[in-house]
Amino acid sequence: MPRTPSAYRAALSTVTRPPARVLGLLALLLGVLVATVATSATAAYAAPHRASHHARHHHHHHHAGAHHHRHHAHRHHRSALGRSAGRVAHAMGIAVAQRGKPYVYGAAGPGAFDCSGLTSFAYHRAGFRGMPRTAAAQAGFVRHIPRDRMHRGDLIFFSSAGHVYHVGLYAGFTHGRRWVLHAPYSGQRVHPEPLWTNAWFAGTLRYR
Repeated sequence: MPRTPSAYRAALSTVTRPPARVLGLLALLLGVLVATVATSATAAYAAPHRASHHARHHHHHHHAGAHHHRHHAHRHHRSALGRSAGRVAHAMGIAVAQRGKPYVYGAAGPGAFDCSGLTSFAYHRAGFRGMPRTAAAQAGFVRHIPRDRMHRGDLIFFSSAGHVYHVGLYAGFTHGRRWVLHAPYSGQRVHPEPLWTNAWFAGTLRYR
């Protein structure tokens, strides 16, 4: 029996309209897909920020560690030189400024010097008020140190038969030789020169 157009449309609507259960399942799948995409996008955005934060934190930690190491090394260096190393260096600068002034026995500056007059003048001006006047007394006042621990401005005492007869300031190691800045003897002026004898010992006030 042939179908009428209205019956045909009703039949077609019944065939093409999906059941409610199918529509619900499709909606659920679509929701899961959207949630998955959103989660992936959030993770992709957050990952570089976490990495950047970690890198900044690591850099800060590394910088703080490096600063602590430098500070510790600086303190260790100062401890090795002695707490008064700066004043000894200042004394050396004062003595260098006296170069060219004449030797006069018994003189302690500022226009002329004998050997211990030069050292006492420089050290007094650098703040070592207790520095004695004579070479022998200065030898008893300082700390005796090995030769390989000397620094510029430390003192060199020359001796013979156990008697200290001369003193000068250590001026450094140049051309394979140690040098002394001193006021040598009558007719000479304050100047540096290489050591001429091995009969000497070193002393310092860097640890006072």
